[in-house]
Amino acid sequence: MTDEKFMKIRLNSIHPSAPVPFDIFVHIGEKYIHYLRTGDRLAAEKIENFERRAPDAFYIYSSERDNYKRYVKERMNSDQLPTKEKALILRESSMSLVEEMFESPDVGRALSESKAVITDFVSFMDKDPDAMAHLIGLSSHDFYTYNHSLDVGIYSLGLGKVIGYSGAELHELGQGALFHDVGKRHVSVDIICKAGPLDDVEWAQMQKHPQFGLMILNNYPVSDAIKACCFEHHESYVGNGYPQQLVGDEIHPMARIVAITDTYDALTTKRSYNSPMMPSDALTFMKEKLASRFDPELIRSMYEILFKMKEAKIAV
Repeated sequence: MTDEKFMKIRLNSIHPSAPVPFDIFVHIGEKYIHYLRTGDRLAAEKIENFERRAPDAFYIYSSERDNYKRYVKERMNSDQLPTKEKALILRESSMSLVEEMFESPDVGRALSESKAVITDFVSFMDKDPDAMAHLIGLSSHDFYTYNHSLDVGIYSLGLGKVIGYSGAELHELGQGALFHDVGKRHVSVDIICKAGPLDDVEWAQMQKHPQFGLMILNNYPVSDAIKACCFEHHESYVGNGYPQQLVGDEIHPMARIVAITDTYDALTTKRSYNSPMMPSDALTFMKEKLASRFDPELIRSMYEILFKMKEAKIAV
C-alpha cells in the first residue's frame, strides 16, 4: 500500500520539452527514492525505458497535485507539441487521476473529480480535429479496470461526438462511461484479475456487477443516464443480455454506446488469455459475429472513427 504522502503519476505524462516543476520519486521496495529534482528535465530515452519496464513506479508529493495539473495543462496548451504527443500526455496524466479516484472508498469524491477529467478530454477533442483519433489510437496497454474504464470513456466521447452529442449531454455520457464498471468494487479481485475464462460460479458473480453499480450510484445525485450506462451496458439489442433482458430502444441510448465501446476495448486490449485485435478487425468482428448485440446505427457510426484514425495516419 502506498504512502498517502505520495501520488502516483504515469511517466509518459512527463514531456522532455520542459523542466519538471516538482520532485519525482521512484518506488522501490518499501522506499521512495528521489529520482528527479525540481527544475531538471527527463530525457526522452529514459521516459521510454522506464515506461516499458516500470510504468507504475513513479510518484510525486501529494501536495504537488495542483502543480502537476498545471504542468499538464501547460503542455496541452503548448504550440510546440504535436497532437499525438498531447494525446499521450492527457491520457497518461488522466490515468493517474482515475486510478486514484477508483482506489478511493469515497465514490462521491470520485464522481465529483471525474467531471474535470471528462472536461479535459472534451476540450481537447473540441480544439483539435485529430485529437479523438489519436486518443483512441493509444489503446495498446494491458487490460486493467482503470485503463479499461478510461478508454471506454474516451471511446464513448468519440462515438458520442460522431453522432452529434455536445455540451452537457456529452459530459454526461463521458461520466457514465467512466463509471460503467463501478459495481466491480463488489466483485472479488480474484475473479476480476483471473488469468483465463471464468467458471460458471465466477461468471454468475461477475454478472452481478451492473446491479452492484446501480446500488452504489443510487446513493449519489447522478442522472438516470449515468445510472443507465452502469446498469444497462450488458443488455443486448435482441434481448438476451443482462440483467434485465431489455430489447432495442428499451436500452438507454447512452448505455447502447457504452455497450459498443466496452466490447471494442475488450477486443483491442491485451489480456492474459488472448491477443489484441487491430481496430478494424475488432469492428469487423463486432459487425459480423456480434451484430445482434448492438444498435446497428451505432456500429455504422464507429466506422467514421476508423476513418478519422486513417486520416490521422494511425494504424487500424
